[in-house]
Amino acid sequence: MADIFKPEKGTQVLDAVKWAVSNKASLEIIGQGTKRGLGRAVEAKAVLDMSNISGITLYEPEELVMTARAGTPLTEVQAALDDANQMLAFEPWSPKSIYGAEGGTVGGMFAANVSGPRRILAGAARDHMLGFKAVSGRGEDFKSGGRVVKNVTGFDLTKLMAGSMGTLGVMTEVSFKVLPKPEKSRTVLLFGASSETKAMIAAQSSPYEVSGYAHLPRSMAERSSVDYVKNAGQDVTAFRIEGPAPSVTVRCEALRKLLAPLGESVEELHTTNSQALWAEIRDVSYFTPEKQIWRLSVTPSEGPEIAKSLNGEYVLDWAGGLIWLALDPSDDAEVDKVRGAMQSGHATCMRAADAVRAKIDVFQPQDTALAALTKRVRAGFDPHGIFNPGRV
Repeated sequence: MADIFKPEKGTQVLDAVKWAVSNKASLEIIGQGTKRGLGRAVEAKAVLDMSNISGITLYEPEELVMTARAGTPLTEVQAALDDANQMLAFEPWSPKSIYGAEGGTVGGMFAANVSGPRRILAGAARDHMLGFKAVSGRGEDFKSGGRVVKNVTGFDLTKLMAGSMGTLGVMTEVSFKVLPKPEKSRTVLLFGASSETKAMIAAQSSPYEVSGYAHLPRSMAERSSVDYVKNAGQDVTAFRIEGPAPSVTVRCEALRKLLAPLGESVEELHTTNSQALWAEIRDVSYFTPEKQIWRLSVTPSEGPEIAKSLNGEYVLDWAGGLIWLALDPSDDAEVDKVRGAMQSGHATCMRAADAVRAKIDVFQPQDTALAALTKRVRAGFDPHGIFNPGRV
């Protein structure tokens, strides 16, 4: 059984990493462990549990900035933001539906670059990260960026750390942008679209500032908790509009008129039902637990045809640019079939048994030049390869 280090302050994190360097011992870095199913299982000599490195150290709602220690639960962050009527604009998904685990931490959210439906308008988690403090695999403290945008100068290491899955360093504190919640959120539903691709292109080309584009085939729509969607009896394409109440009303009316000729009928969800639907889409709550899940990032106009060609259950997000795909269990998660259906983009196996993930490339394989660059970058931050070995 692996040793477990559970530091309570930053100096103890540094001590734990120095111990690992001197003993040539690998470390699995976790917060609440809610995303252990993402990437290959890590076999390390010790576990560095960051859950006690917790707490919001700065929150200035008027400046739209928050700083929190890496192990801070996202529930604590969300509660503070709710009190100020603010939000994480990149809409991070919850691991509950995919991994069966509640919660998550600030460090894990940025390490996995977790982003949801609003990414198409607001950007990804990495785009909201202002700065961080961390410990490198050399056993040294380092930091990048600051608490305000104007302080982010020099090498933009925040973009490098976001999505690195804990392989470059142990983040101990993160500063990030927050934004006011929209006054109103409504969703225009197009039932039985003649072409979901044409409908989403039409909405994207409009001046109505749509913040979410998703498509649910009938079989997925029937699993929704929102009655208008569940009882539609056909495919449902959803378009979210947010902002000041008068503006939302006008834009929804205009979008309904634009979309009406492209399907059988059009409906509208008001705030409560709209929020419920996008939470389902964000967390991919439509797939049953035994399914293997893939996440494909593709050219939006190609998304619907790629999804249909793979003969699995699917949901489209990001105007067709993101495919959530669920397949029946197999020994290789049908990796060749999934990646063979794509002309470009990348595919990540989000859920499969440990044994399956151990023998496939969970993340999209890199070309020779990019793989060499990645290797050099990792060697620069973690020359001994002690952080999350084998994860990516």
